[in-house]
Amino acid sequence: MSRSLEIILEALPALLKGALVTLQLTALSITLGMLAGSLVGILRLSPSWPIRLIARAYVDFFRGTPLLVQIFIIYFGLPALGNSIGVPIKFSQFAAAVIALTLNSAAYLAEIIRAGIQSIEMGQREAAESLGLGPVQTMRYVIFPQAFRRMIPPIGNEFITLLKDTSLVAVIGFEELLRRGQLIVANNGFVA
Repeated sequence: MSRSLEIILEALPALLKGALVTLQLTALSITLGMLAGSLVGILRLSPSWPIRLIARAYVDFFRGTPLLVQIFIIYFGLPALGNSIGVPIKFSQFAAAVIALTLNSAAYLAEIIRAGIQSIEMGQREAAESLGLGPVQTMRYVIFPQAFRRMIPPIGNEFITLLKDTSLVAVIGFEELLRRGQLIVANNGFVA
């Protein structure tokens, strides 16, 4: 058996474990991001302008700054800030990764949800109102089912983007698939 095949077979369990961790990180982050993004997306449609402004500031900040910077701020910046004001804050690498990816994903998902809801024609709301449905019933039974169909493709895109973005958490030492691969190459000095 060749040396490269031996290395690959030896590394396979570690790579599979890294792939599993990557999928877990992605699934947890997209789930939490969907919950937070739904809330922020609905707040972006609020009739109250201060609430809309706060929701927009959140979305603009997390969509407008690099994810790598957000990871550094969560893992290094918040604990340093906490120590400077006397409040010890410590995150595990996994927790910091989940928080950063969730906050970033929530901002993108908020815009997907807002745009999906706004894409439904005003006539749908008017028709629901003429049937005697209230605002919550209109959203639940008329607007959201139609909007959700339009949201599925961009939500799928966000899932794929988040899956690829998990490789960035290697910069804080978290061992997902990319980091495990780097460690295997470093230990063997060989790229198959």
